[in-house]
Amino acid sequence: MKGFVVVLLVLIFGIAQAQNFEHLAVGNEAIDFSLKTMEGREVQLSNLYEDNLVVLVVLRGFPEYQCPICSRQVGSLLAEAEGFSEAGATVLMVYPGKANNLDEHADEFTTDFDFPENFHFTTDPDYSMINKYGLRWDAPKEISYPSTFVIDNNGIIKYSKISTKHGGRAKTRDVLEVLKNL
Repeated sequence: MKGFVVVLLVLIFGIAQAQNFEHLAVGNEAIDFSLKTMEGREVQLSNLYEDNLVVLVVLRGFPEYQCPICSRQVGSLLAEAEGFSEAGATVLMVYPGKANNLDEHADEFTTDFDFPENFHFTTDPDYSMINKYGLRWDAPKEISYPSTFVIDNNGIIKYSKISTKHGGRAKTRDVLEVLKNL
């Protein structure tokens, strides 16, 4: 009986902790939001996809350290900046975290990166965007589920990759392939 209770509790806990990302599936409309760049310029998702395809990349933010996997992912995206430009895509990155010191942490994260004109690096200091998208990873030393979406000119999600672990991110070549087929 004790074993049955343990198994039942594990199942209940697992169900309670499971994320429902159905609203972020391919074919659904992207949820609009507005965030600011490090320079204080407002960027609204719907304004971006009016003119371009959008690659929306949600980073882990600052969970008490700079995520090396996020750095590698951003580096990979930047290495293919010309490919994104040729595909008519804008890359919108979201760096979420507690408002206290977020700009400082974001500045530290971006120190080694030069963003071209079609790349926007924004901060989400009050978790408004990641909460809207249901991407808040509410666990110790976590902030958000690393995620990548491709959004077309009608605001429809054409690609969705949400990682419920640190790795398993969208590969840049896969994202470029989706863009080429739109």
